[in-house]
Amino acid sequence: MHRSRFAGIIIDCRTEDLDQAAEFWSAALGYPLAGPPAGDDGIYRSLAAPEGETYVEVQKVDHESRVHLDIEADDIDAEAERLEAIGARKIGRVKSWWVMEAPTGQRFCVVPPVHSRFEATANVWDQAQD
Repeated sequence: MHRSRFAGIIIDCRTEDLDQAAEFWSAALGYPLAGPPAGDDGIYRSLAAPEGETYVEVQKVDHESRVHLDIEADDIDAEAERLEAIGARKIGRVKSWWVMEAPTGQRFCVVPPVHSRFEATANVWDQAQD
């Protein structure tokens, strides 16, 4: 058994000026800039979404600009396997998470839990029933 839930939206920006990109998205969404996320290696800027709402991060990338989703899970490998069983494929491991691709081509990540309400709001998956 493991748990997972939709966690957040990452705005991938192919840019040399991550701060400028983050300032744009902050103004566009009405979410103030927050400090860098835990473990930041200089490629992320967080926006301060209201408590309990989906998180939004701006990420500096080398590929085309796009938006991707994060799914948080208390067992990242089990969640990646569950998602593969329903048609997703693993693209690669980054730090402690999986980058995956949906059958329709959208990229998303399976990451460790970050929301304070993860335990109360996550889906529970029984491997035998997945």
